[in-house]
Amino acid sequence: MKEIIIPNEVITNKIYFIRNQKIMLDRNLAALYEVETKRINEQIKRNSARFPENFMFQVNEVEYET
Repeated sequence: MKEIIIPNEVITNKIYFIRNQKIMLDRNLAALYEVETKRINEQIKRNSARFPENFMFQVNEVEYET
């Protein structure tokens, strides 16, 4: 597998501050790993024991628009 180096600025620009937490949208995380967004979400659901309880939450419409 080829190692790809992603510049810090690319990742930093995809981090948002919502509900007093730094978050990254699932679509941005999927893009970094070069997979479909639904695959990221499937793996999190299938392997929920591997992630902290607060690892994922849904943003509401107001948060998404901001």
